[in-house]
Amino acid sequence: MAFAEILEQVGGTGRFQVLHVTLLCAPILMMASHNLLQNFVAAVPPHYCRAPKNSSTSHLDPRVTLLLTVPLGSDGRPARCQLYSTPQWHLLAGNGTSVQPGGDVSSTQDPLSADLQGCEEGWVYNMTEMTSTIISEWDLVCDLRSLKPMGQTTYMGGVLVGAVVFGGLSDKFGRRFLLLFSHLLMAVGGTCTAFSPSFSLFCFFRFLCGMALSGLVLNSFSLIVEWIPTRVRTVVGTGTGYCYTVGQLILAGTAYFIRDWRWLTLAVSLPFYISFLYSWWFLESARWLVLNGRMEEAVKNLRTVAQVNGRRAERNKINMELLQGSMKKEMACSQTTHTALDLLRTPAMRTITVCLCAVWFSTSFAYYGLSMDLQKFGVDIYLIQVIFGAVDIPAKVVITVTMSMIGRRPSQCGSLILAGITVLSNVLVPAEMQTLRTVLAVLGKGCLAASFNCCYLYSGELFPTRIVAEWHGLDLHAGAPGGHGGPLVLILGETLSWLPGLIYGLVPILAGGVAFFLPETLGEPLPDTIQDTEERSQGQKSCEKKDLALKDANNSLLKEAV
Repeated sequence: MAFAEILEQVGGTGRFQVLHVTLLCAPILMMASHNLLQNFVAAVPPHYCRAPKNSSTSHLDPRVTLLLTVPLGSDGRPARCQLYSTPQWHLLAGNGTSVQPGGDVSSTQDPLSADLQGCEEGWVYNMTEMTSTIISEWDLVCDLRSLKPMGQTTYMGGVLVGAVVFGGLSDKFGRRFLLLFSHLLMAVGGTCTAFSPSFSLFCFFRFLCGMALSGLVLNSFSLIVEWIPTRVRTVVGTGTGYCYTVGQLILAGTAYFIRDWRWLTLAVSLPFYISFLYSWWFLESARWLVLNGRMEEAVKNLRTVAQVNGRRAERNKINMELLQGSMKKEMACSQTTHTALDLLRTPAMRTITVCLCAVWFSTSFAYYGLSMDLQKFGVDIYLIQVIFGAVDIPAKVVITVTMSMIGRRPSQCGSLILAGITVLSNVLVPAEMQTLRTVLAVLGKGCLAASFNCCYLYSGELFPTRIVAEWHGLDLHAGAPGGHGGPLVLILGETLSWLPGLIYGLVPILAGGVAFFLPETLGEPLPDTIQDTEERSQGQKSCEKKDLALKDANNSLLKEAV
């Protein structure tokens, strides 16, 4: 707890913190682009079977060829995966007959009774909106349509693996080193993705990008939180969330002007080379250095911060004796090796870990379920991306106010429950009312964005510094399966159209109830040890019991008075 006082002495919200947080937040603008890139690079263009090259219709107008060779689907549009075995010449005649190439007259034939076959000659794609996608390049349609979500699945798999790798290494080698490596990995992985010669290599490089995302999230957030004082955590956490919001708008604009999936992927990856270069300027967390016995480096970094913030008098006061005396308790606890098992070892830690895993999973599950298939809304894909991004702005303003005024716990519970109710309402709206359904989906997505914003801040405040990296690795473990499962639930809609909406609505509501068991952290200093976390939890429980006892006593007095 004492480190917070030292941080205030060297300038808790000075020039260093402003520049430090700004540079750490800049790459978050492009994180949204990689997270939601699948909406554009894997967009499914309108398509139908290509007529055989030696067909008698090859010399005709393409629209006539389409009429003669491709049956209509149930929606009245050309079928995507079927082709007439032979051209249906009779469809040209308005009176039921037509002259075929040989000059013979054919009587009317029911097209429903005609023999059909698959798209043996490939597909014709309507590329009016985009010049190229992975779907059109590698024909991931019809029998291969199940491969479409594979790109996002492997990406989220990389997030999982990255959480394991970077979560453990962050506490061992420090936040700065892992952050540098993550920037480079994202830049190189994204560049290789853009030049992938096959779909399998595309998935492999997207996997590396997912790993890099974990490293960026874990270490950026740790460096931000550990260099700012408690009183501004809410504002800074919200500002970080807004970077992701703006990133969604940047993605929509970038995708609008770059319609080729390779150039789009490259465009959202190149900025990470720049962030890799300036990340060498970052200072390692002084708190982490002290707790890992690197006192000289901690003193040097704190003096640098004081110098940048114009606190020259305080700069000269910072020395090893001051740090050792102020953080004696924390240093004693640092002698114990911590692992992810510590997240479940004590009662308070166990409750926090289980509840937060449920919150992260449900938020990610519903968020990506709504955000990763924008084509289903029947609206221009670029416009709906802008709307889905813009709704985060008011949502995060509201959640910031509620987190500061009524606390983190009620804000987390309320955002999840409201999101679930909004999404569930869509189940009752008829499919024909597409505008209303889209509006409700946008509102639900806004509530989930608010929940994410609360999650990031709340998680960092609940766990002690020594094991915060283990937790952030675990929260990505909890969120990544949600990112996997969210879009996959849409497949159930092919059987029961209302089932995905029901699932997307119920899961956040249940998680909102679970979040009620988390302790409140509004105005509380960051815990440095597991013992601090336990004491805080026990103290809040004691206060809650006293409040309940007082309420019961007041109720009894009222009854007696009546």
